[in-house]
Amino acid sequence: MSLFQIFDVSGSALTAESVRLNTTASNLANAESVAGSAAAAYKSRHPVFQSLLREFGATPEEDQSAVGVRVLGIVESSAPALVRYQPDHPLADARGNVYVSNVNSIEEMTNMIAASRSFQSNVEVINTSRDLLLKTITMGARA
Repeated sequence: MSLFQIFDVSGSALTAESVRLNTTASNLANAESVAGSAAAAYKSRHPVFQSLLREFGATPEEDQSAVGVRVLGIVESSAPALVRYQPDHPLADARGNVYVSNVNSIEEMTNMIAASRSFQSNVEVINTSRDLLLKTITMGARA
């Protein structure tokens, strides 16, 4: 692996973690939203990642596949919406129920912390790689 590919790997991870952070923020923003039916209630969403790996021992001429992380998509949770009895609510159905989002705020905060730490780690990898490349260039200039 070329030293320059480290930037590609970390860059793809930064992009993936940005998607994760945005999805988590959307979930938290809709955590207490209510709807008039279970189908209309907000459902928690989570990104699905895929790791991209180069075949072991393959030369760049043999294998042009990328390395890093790819976001395959965003999936909705299949957990049912929570039902609350609030007959005075404007969105209440005929039985007086409203349907609340299935977002678990504690789980989402944990996801946000993990995504933030992963993002920070990848920024540190990029900064360290940049510093190593600059040091290598400086050493080559002296020789």
